Amino acid sequence: MRDRTLYTADWVLPISSAPIRDGAVMVQAGRIEFVGAASAVPVTPGAMRTVALGNAVLMPGLVNAHSHLELTLLRGFLEGLDFRDWLRTLTTVRRDLMTESVLLDASRAGIREALRNGITCLADTTDSGAPLTAMREYGVRGVGYLEVFGPDPVQCDGAIAQLTARVLEARAQDTPLVRVGVSPHAPYTVSRELFAATAALSRRESLPMAVHVAESPAEMLFVRDGAGPFADRLRARDIAVAPQAESPVALLEVTGVLAAQPLLIHVIQADDRDMARIADAGASIVHCPISNAKLGHGIAPLDRMLAHGIRTGLGTDSVASNDRMDLLGEARQATLFHSVRAGTPDALSAHAALALATRGGADALGLGSRIGTLDVGKDADLAAFPLDHDDAQPLFDPAVALVHALAGKVEATLVTVAGRELVVHGVLTQRDETLPLRVGAWRDRLQRWRQASTG
Repeated sequence: MRDRTLYTADWVLPISSAPIRDGAVMVQAGRIEFVGAASAVPVTPGAMRTVALGNAVLMPGLVNAHSHLELTLLRGFLEGLDFRDWLRTLTTVRRDLMTESVLLDASRAGIREALRNGITCLADTTDSGAPLTAMREYGVRGVGYLEVFGPDPVQCDGAIAQLTARVLEARAQDTPLVRVGVSPHAPYTVSRELFAATAALSRRESLPMAVHVAESPAEMLFVRDGAGPFADRLRARDIAVAPQAESPVALLEVTGVLAAQPLLIHVIQADDRDMARIADAGASIVHCPISNAKLGHGIAPLDRMLAHGIRTGLGTDSVASNDRMDLLGEARQATLFHSVRAGTPDALSAHAALALATRGGADALGLGSRIGTLDVGKDADLAAFPLDHDDAQPLFDPAVALVHALAGKVEATLVTVAGRELVVHGVLTQRDETLPLRVGAWRDRLQRWRQASTG
């Protein structure tokens, strides 16, 4: 029986060190045993299988530090809506139409898209928990943050009791690759009391936590002034609203959420005082440049995040607000927005952007000791992308080619998680021939719902 696999490629990008021309990565028992030049592979006893990837770049698997897999089947459905109507329509459809089987199929479709794009790890925020099941089915690595909602303080005790029960049930199915976390959704859907209670649960049970925060000007108005569309909507439900803190990040500090070192999602409306709060608490951030732009929320201050030394990764958000789960595309957009903010060409290099998409995300999720770079002893989460595309020629730098020429044009030819091959020769090893039919049936149902709701 072959106990080792040697992957060779024209380029190996360890991320933690310089690119290697004509490189190789040796994998044994799910871990990386060697990274270096193909000519320097050590002679070791036992059989070894060799996979020659040819004109390709082999790198760590991409880490999508924020997704909503269960919303994959809403791709393109919420176009043209302002954020308030976007949220309202999304909530209605999810509540009224998305059964457990639909949510699971959506999560499966999302993971398949992720794998085709070289994503091996996902930090998914979920209301249903279906993404946790789909992650385990497909063998990817990930965290599923179970969401909790409750803007009225009187809802706190019931909401936290229900969340605790869901966590205990889900945690029983944790694996070495997939674990459960918690997510108090956002300042406009979670009361101060529920924020504090969820943070206490996170610390008591050592649960990872994620929070949508500082995403929009409307959220800032809500937290700082007790005004704006979110405040109006809650008052219409007879829920009292008042100013809470000088900023959404400051609200997380006073409620004890930052002390639980959460993953903070978006962080667009934040100044240097907020960044200092985040850095001092040891919390992390996931930057979602395309979703932020598509929803009109702005350009997040990635430069300030990095200047404050905050662990920062990249995320796609849901395809309902992005349309693609393409982390190379996020890396490209991050470089472009960074240069716009700085007024300097290539203010964020392609190499730095790929580091955010791999090591940055791993560190933000607390997984940096296991994944995110190609180093001996780490888990063998790998992704390979072809470099022989005409639009990448002439090729001088594989990182620049991936980020600026090939993002959105190529899919992964190889993907492994803990050494297990999930994509081979560009094809997923796990087949689901009827999923497209189920997706089509869902589309037809959604079309009928839209027609009925609009008269």
